[in-house]
Amino acid sequence: MDGTQPIAKAGEPSPLRLIATLAFAGFLSGLIIVTAFESTLPSITAHRELMLEQAVFKVLPGTTSLRRMVHRDGRLTIVERERKGEEVILGGYTADGRLVGYAIPGAGPGFQDTIRLLYGYLPEARKVVGMEILDSRETPGLGDKIYKDAAFVANFASLSVDPEIVAVKKGNKSAPNQIDAITGATISSKAVVKIINTANALWLPRLEAAPGSPAETTPMSTKAAKD
Repeated sequence: MDGTQPIAKAGEPSPLRLIATLAFAGFLSGLIIVTAFESTLPSITAHRELMLEQAVFKVLPGTTSLRRMVHRDGRLTIVERERKGEEVILGGYTADGRLVGYAIPGAGPGFQDTIRLLYGYLPEARKVVGMEILDSRETPGLGDKIYKDAAFVANFASLSVDPEIVAVKKGNKSAPNQIDAITGATISSKAVVKIINTANALWLPRLEAAPGSPAETTPMSTKAAKD
């Protein structure tokens, strides 16, 4: 071994030049991806917000207006925009300003991917009164029945949260806190229940402990109820 470096043949790029070219191409591709993501993020966020607000009218029957709320300083606070890291729920109100209930978002792992949902909750009755899947990639024909199967969705029209919601084998529902799981999609069914129970564990104590009533404040925004 004489320690000499291999000499590139005439007309062939050197190894260093190849590495530099590949590095530049990778940097350029990454820059394009980041730029495209940042340019579309506002429209994606706005679309998600619109879907969320439209879902409130489905999960809280009787709602004509809504307000964004966060749990801040030990109480529910109506906000126009939340601070970084704050979790939001939406209060649904009638035309004369009476509180209908709360629309609570939740998310968690399903069989395939993360399931995002929204459910309506009536604090006085301690009941879930509606559930809407906002985002799901569950298996077509099976797991996707968590939003396509009307009978499954109807489980959440008047569902007790005490002591917690439980999914049982279809046809075996016998208590007000139970839902019939979807045959062939038990994992997805139980995932929905777990997401709601987890959100309840976070929000129900906050709603019960919050002093005063947000209903006393004039609604910040009014929207027509969606079909």
